[in-house]
Amino acid sequence: MGEPLIRVARAEGITTLTLDSPHNRNALSSALVAELYAALAEAAEDTATRAVLLTHTGNTFCAGADLTEVQAQPQPQVQAQVQAQAKPQAQVQAQDQPQGQAQAQDQPQGQVQAQDQPQGQAQAQDQPQGQAQAQDQPQGQAQAQDQPQGQAQAQDQPQGQAQPQGGQPPTSAPKALATLLRTVVAFPKPVVARVQGHVRAGGTGLLAACDISAAGPDATFAFTEARIGVAPAVISMPVLPRMDPRAAARYYLTGERFGPEEAARIGLVTLAADDPEAALAPVLDGLRRGSPQGLAESKKLVTREVLAAFDRETDTLADLSARLFASDEAREGMSAFLERRDAEWAVRQTPER
Repeated sequence: MGEPLIRVARAEGITTLTLDSPHNRNALSSALVAELYAALAEAAEDTATRAVLLTHTGNTFCAGADLTEVQAQPQPQVQAQVQAQAKPQAQVQAQDQPQGQAQAQDQPQGQVQAQDQPQGQAQAQDQPQGQAQAQDQPQGQAQAQDQPQGQAQAQDQPQGQAQPQGGQPPTSAPKALATLLRTVVAFPKPVVARVQGHVRAGGTGLLAACDISAAGPDATFAFTEARIGVAPAVISMPVLPRMDPRAAARYYLTGERFGPEEAARIGLVTLAADDPEAALAPVLDGLRRGSPQGLAESKKLVTREVLAAFDRETDTLADLSARLFASDEAREGMSAFLERRDAEWAVRQTPER
């Protein structure tokens, strides 16, 4: 048994879940996701817990997908890990259920959305391994071949690229990410994020799925998908209902990096602070004073539109994500990123004289 990827601490009504996988920038590997589901299920059942605080170690909150574990494991072992994720996830039940039973909010009882679980892995051919990972996909799902492993990945770029297998675009991975994000949105207790590092790729979706968030001075944010020929498809379901539409248009289209004050201004985070831990102290104190029923029902009211987006758009956006990452433009964009060059479509400015 290795070190846990999710550190769990409980004190005074708050369960703190710390993403602790700094070697891959807290990437959404299948092992980390499985531990996150298990920790959420346990927090849902803990009658002493009023809220969950999600935070991180290292200089990155969450970088999105990572394929290193898939590269190192045979296919049957990866499938076993994916199946193991479904069991703890099934315990996270809707907010309208009695406390301690977490099931997906607003879903018919007994349905765990198995169709959205990662069933196997979509692998790409003729792509470098360990480098490109889909921004909208949990880790351990989409794998590329024929690339040297272990090369560093830049903070500002989506990680990964899934290529079609047997001529069909893989959709299981983006649907799996959608299921994870929906689980956080529908969680029957408030989820608060404390961010003191970089947020990219699926990590942006994870942040937006939280109810309240605070970002420290070292936090940075960017939507760089358009620069590699894709779009922030699945993560748009929690992101767009939170963000100012004009700001979303700017940052989706330009890929510019922005800081915590701007993130707070446009609604991606709740607040920016020099000391996010201190800034969240009165927030957590307020949550401690809430009743379990009052918190659950109040959360339903403020997450209704976000959940409606998941119910309405998951299949469409998962298909879009798979199609884009299988495209020639995405292959060129990812190759350009890995080779540290401009993509062939990039318009080069004439230097000023």
